[in-house]
Amino acid sequence: MQYLKIMEAINEQIDAGLLIAGNKLPAERKLAESFNTTRVTLRESLALLEAEGKLYREDRRGWFVSPEPLKYDPTYTTNFPAMAREQGRVARSQLLSAKRVPASRRAASLLQLPPLTEVYRIDRLRFLDERPVVVVTNFILPQHFPDLLDHDVTNSLTTTYREQYGVIYSKTRYRVSTTSLLGETAQALRATSGSPAMFVERLNYDQHNNLIDCDLEYWRHDAICIESLATLT
Repeated sequence: MQYLKIMEAINEQIDAGLLIAGNKLPAERKLAESFNTTRVTLRESLALLEAEGKLYREDRRGWFVSPEPLKYDPTYTTNFPAMAREQGRVARSQLLSAKRVPASRRAASLLQLPPLTEVYRIDRLRFLDERPVVVVTNFILPQHFPDLLDHDVTNSLTTTYREQYGVIYSKTRYRVSTTSLLGETAQALRATSGSPAMFVERLNYDQHNNLIDCDLEYWRHDAICIESLATLT
């Protein structure tokens, strides 16, 4: 089938290093012409390569070759910039909003709160090598962190917790699932609505076993590889 031959041809160029991470593919019209096919067939090939994590699409900008995914351990308590730096990547964060609000239904359920209980909500957009890869929303119990929003919460809550409040993460419970990027989340990640995503949901506990916050992470699915080490006893 022609779409499989197109996939194989693009894969071969990626594997041979002719198309390197971050490279932009030619416009769909030119690609379709070069493969002597229709744009419908071409898009089928590109969509399958996107599902495999070989390509990603940016809204209104076109198709790109995916970089090596970040090895991501949801139980890892080191902050995001440090995790990226250890793997030779450059990370930065952009604060989208930080405010005190009534907990959403999902946050209230995760944090075991009565309806309309106020929490801190912090939304951040994170970049790897200047590519937006994840939108993170933290819901934080205020009683553990009075005046938290007076501090810089852009880069690392882990560091702010430790340095300003003497609180460290000691236990994390997490769930990983697949989803799609929609609405403002897709827009922030420069993704087309409906693009595949990895959804990571974490509950975090301090050194006294107190539940202190939860975070909801919407990742471009090609940007991470979930990897964790288990010690068997």
